[in-house]
Amino acid sequence: MTGLRLGPLLRYVDWESGTTATVWVEAARPCTVDVRCADGASGSSDTFSVAGHHYALVVVTGLTPGSTTAYEVLIGDRRVWPPEESALPPSTITTPAASPPGTPPPVSPGASPSASPGASPATHAGESPATRASAPESGAPGPSAGAEEADVRVAFGSCRWAAAPGGGNDPVGPDALVTLAHRLATEPAAERPDVLLLLGDQVYADETSKETRRRLAARRDLSEPPGTEIADFEEYTYLYDESWGDSKVRWLLSTVPSCMIFDDHDVIDDWNTSAAWQEDMRATAWWHERIVSGFMSYWIYQHLGNLSPAELASDPVYAAVLAAPEGTEVLRRFAAETDADPLRTRWSYRRVFGRVRLVMVDTRAARVLAEQDRAMLDPEEVRWLEEEVLGDPASYDHLLIGSSLPWLLPPLVHDAERWNAALCAGVRGDRWARFGEKVRRAADLEHWAAFPASFDRLAELLRTAGSGPDAPATICVLSGDVHHAYISEPRWPATGGTGEAGDTGAVGATGEARDSDALRARVLQLTCSPVHNSVPRPMRAAFRFGWSRMGRRIGRALARHGRTGESPVTWRRDGGPWFGNQLMTLTLRGRNSALTLVQATEGESGAQLETVLERSLTP
Repeated sequence: MTGLRLGPLLRYVDWESGTTATVWVEAARPCTVDVRCADGASGSSDTFSVAGHHYALVVVTGLTPGSTTAYEVLIGDRRVWPPEESALPPSTITTPAASPPGTPPPVSPGASPSASPGASPATHAGESPATRASAPESGAPGPSAGAEEADVRVAFGSCRWAAAPGGGNDPVGPDALVTLAHRLATEPAAERPDVLLLLGDQVYADETSKETRRRLAARRDLSEPPGTEIADFEEYTYLYDESWGDSKVRWLLSTVPSCMIFDDHDVIDDWNTSAAWQEDMRATAWWHERIVSGFMSYWIYQHLGNLSPAELASDPVYAAVLAAPEGTEVLRRFAAETDADPLRTRWSYRRVFGRVRLVMVDTRAARVLAEQDRAMLDPEEVRWLEEEVLGDPASYDHLLIGSSLPWLLPPLVHDAERWNAALCAGVRGDRWARFGEKVRRAADLEHWAAFPASFDRLAELLRTAGSGPDAPATICVLSGDVHHAYISEPRWPATGGTGEAGDTGAVGATGEARDSDALRARVLQLTCSPVHNSVPRPMRAAFRFGWSRMGRRIGRALARHGRTGESPVTWRRDGGPWFGNQLMTLTLRGRNSALTLVQATEGESGAQLETVLERSLTP
């Protein structure tokens, strides 16, 4: 496509005014990029350059609240999007209907949210160190316009290998994102998500495809480290070309707003597992370039679009890159400083969708790895998270915590991680500590449970947020990573719960099995992964065993050996495990919530989305 290398991606849509959005593009040359909407809204931006690539994040203003309008992208006076011969629908921007600030929507207690799509200012990266571096026809009413109670549809998933080449041979099955795109493009009545949350492993820097390896081999010797893995910024661009270049995915991301956060494979498997792991990586000749390039590419391709126009305007790194004739050195310096001192940068952020608050948490770069002080989040990140979760609770009905890594795991896995953390901390002596470090790396024991103090603090934060007169209706921790899907519900024994963690039977949708009268919100762990990947059959059996009574007993034995003490919360499985390429969607209306899980399967006419679960989460 002449002039346009990648994109457009519709990233941010303003849910307060309903008049503003941002559109990300990569151009083939330095230029001015214009976005023009059929309703008269528009935006324009000059590209910025990094390592010979040219990018723009266009702020579109003047949108009509509560409408859906088609848009096109121009470079100079040439239209570069949509493609001339495209059979796909126009790319559109849908805005929510504006409402007076602080006005909650009317609630009908008996109302039930509709089915999900496809079913049959926070401190941010780049702030100065002193502040914690720091479809429808055009113009037609959108799905939220004019509705007494507007649905908010949030689709989410993680772990996506790029779509397999043509020929019909996909060893891991149909891509759920491609299949969703096909469904929305071919069925105008299908409901679109209001936002798509991509919860990590958007690209795989350590597991490259045959086509990417061919490109790598054309520029360097693959017998030298890091071999077939990604080495530098230019090679990262290959991953995004592959991941976002598929025509259907490209259309989907041009029409459905997206929020993103990284996980380990965006950099390397088990990124920041431990201090010893980090020391070993930093001793290699290739790691520095890998991590610097990883941060640079993430900042451009994923992070910028997470920010509002106001946050972009106040970001000193963004301003410096825009001001530089060539921004490579500015961005390299920022990335290197971030690697050396993670405290200077915050990748976490908050978004608001009407009465729904999303707090997306960085569970990779914000870690404290010193063995005796291990934490999933550094102290400043913890304070930020608590402020974002607990601030102004009357302003939201549903709280979503985006964490690439699940907070609640199968009980055996949880106990194994907590036991391993105790061994590595020296509770059984140096010999066991060395053994524990080997096990930690071999078995990928690095989720919230592997940071016991952080797990406990998050449990207390969620309990606090879910209690009191202004508590939301639901609090959902949205996660991926583990290549299967499940639902689990916690209990806080201190408030009257006596249940045990494990597979003790389903909890009813109305929450009868919860034991705390003080806990007003329904708290759930919703895990959905992969979008397009696989899990070996032995691992499937292991995950199922992890929820079993026998698995729970083995976990207790590990806990006794590790002297880990009691967990402040117990939980039970409420659904799953489900295996396949899949997406979950929350449909939120007033104080009501419904969950749908769909899987991409092969049908007689090709890939299709099959509904696996539909369930109300509220009375």
